[in-house]
Amino acid sequence: MAKNLTGNLQIVTANRLRDGVAVFLTATGEWASDIASAAVARDTAAGTRLLSIGAVAAAEARVVDPYLTAVVEDGTAIVPVSLRERIRAQGLTFEAISADATRYL
Repeated sequence: MAKNLTGNLQIVTANRLRDGVAVFLTATGEWASDIASAAVARDTAAGTRLLSIGAVAAAEARVVDPYLTAVVEDGTAIVPVSLRERIRAQGLTFEAISADATRYL
């Protein structure tokens, strides 16, 4: 599913099933919780390719709903365009939620 396609640069993001943490597709086709590791698509065709890789990687890595989101590069940092995505990239807003989620693993 494609969301928030405003902007020239895009990354693929999803949520990990185990604990709900936002994850980002890397250039090696793996999922990382650090946005700095994300592979950046610099045009529409590259975004489409990344999303296809993300869909395959999602099934193998137990993540859900991969989609493209717009980002900008601020020096060497990758910064999401939308507020929602900036919040997701920073991690869960309540550590207690994360601790409670991982307790059931």
